[in-house]
Amino acid sequence: MNEFPFPVADARFDQKNEMFKRSVWDPAVKPLGDRFYREVGYRDRPGYRKVDYALRNASWDLEWGYGQGNAHAGFGLYAWEGIPARARAYIETDGPVSGTPAEMSRLVKRAARLYGAGLAGVCDVHPSWVYSHQFDPTTGEHLAMELPEGCRQAVVLAVPMDESAVRGAPTGVGGAATGLGYSHMALVAHLVAAFIRGMGYRALPCGNDTALSVPMAMAAGLGELSRMGILVTPEFGPRVRLCKVFTDLPLAADTYAPFGVEAFCHACKKCAEHCPSRAIPDGEPTTAGLSISNHSGVRKWYVDVERCFGFWAKNRLDCAVCIRTCPFNKPPGLLHDVARAMVARAPVLDRLLVRADDLFGYGRPVSADEFWRS
Repeated sequence: MNEFPFPVADARFDQKNEMFKRSVWDPAVKPLGDRFYREVGYRDRPGYRKVDYALRNASWDLEWGYGQGNAHAGFGLYAWEGIPARARAYIETDGPVSGTPAEMSRLVKRAARLYGAGLAGVCDVHPSWVYSHQFDPTTGEHLAMELPEGCRQAVVLAVPMDESAVRGAPTGVGGAATGLGYSHMALVAHLVAAFIRGMGYRALPCGNDTALSVPMAMAAGLGELSRMGILVTPEFGPRVRLCKVFTDLPLAADTYAPFGVEAFCHACKKCAEHCPSRAIPDGEPTTAGLSISNHSGVRKWYVDVERCFGFWAKNRLDCAVCIRTCPFNKPPGLLHDVARAMVARAPVLDRLLVRADDLFGYGRPVSADEFWRS
């Protein structure tokens, strides 16, 4: 296994302690979960009307009905087994597709982009990234988690969220961008896994289940960790959702490719300043998290996820204000590409770029009415 050029925690994380799972079993958090998941918050204001909720709920439909990568491993579109009959016949007749690891990586990434992934990379899987246990909130099962023998690499996939909808956060319009990202995740991961199986190898598609997605995406060269605790990519900023496919197909692993995010986050505190719950730290990185829902042990910024989820419950909708306000959340364009290059090559100008971001009004919320008129 390759050495990773960024810190890796020694201990494995128990999925039962993840914030959304705690809303099922933890008495201190369960009232927040009941309010967020069970209460409807219709209001007579843009973004909180029934039409906005309908948009948001419909965007989750594929994930809720056929994926459930937030709930448990190996279900529906994320099933770990299954090869179409035609593919099985081909494999039994001619054997698996062969090629060098570099050739196979190129094929898988090209297929992933066809299926809808904005970014695709390959990493070796560090044992600490795999959950020690999985927790199924629908049944309460709490089981030890281990990857099947031989599946020690992963294809990591980033699915971009709609930029115009994200600008509506934290309303139902912003929630629709999140839900659609998760529904696309289920489809893309399923198809990539089916492609790999069709070539004669094992493939385990996963959403948020099974393992930590952010360090795997970093190792796969997709981006860098940020102050807000999520991945920032050069192409889409933080406006992505991550899924992965574990496999025994020999692939050429990509390498971590930082591009100045950590240094920029030291200069820019927009996500912390605009966070409705003040859950994002505005100080320096630490090695200890704030609760059992943080995976402590490496030096980074730890988000107060209890305060974050508290706002979700109060708002009765999920929140992406940090993503909306991040200066990396920009559509493609010459000016924005130049700014990204300056971040990577001239960190001394980071504070100037933050001021320019404020001057041009980036990150400001957009009314749901404006979204519907567009």
